[in-house]
Amino acid sequence: MFLRIRHLPIMLVLLSLGILPLLSETRPDHIVAAPDLHQAVRSAAQARQDNLTKLDKFFASEPARKALESVKLDPVKVSQALTLLSDEELANLVARSDKMQSDVAAGSLSNQQITYILIALATAVIILVIVAAR
Repeated sequence: MFLRIRHLPIMLVLLSLGILPLLSETRPDHIVAAPDLHQAVRSAAQARQDNLTKLDKFFASEPARKALESVKLDPVKVSQALTLLSDEELANLVARSDKMQSDVAAGSLSNQQITYILIALATAVIILVIVAAR
């Protein structure tokens, strides 16, 4: 099921790629040109895919897996739940994970702090998915 949801944005982009050229031929008086709209859809889909890839790598890292397992969360399910988040929620999580990774690289966080941050991020994913399901 999550595999279908993960491919939904890709299918929507492909569908829009097929329809947009037809629409531009029938109504040339649009405010936004079809190529511009096409490029916007393509870049939004690429940004979403990039964010999903970053978060998948983040949650697949050894410290993240250990932190999630310490609170009995399955890292695979957390990664699958990421596909249910909106583009804005994904971007927010990517910003948080990037900040945490830079703090870790700078040596400013202890292992305990890293664990707490990872647990908070995973919990945020789960809460956002539950809220979106209602």
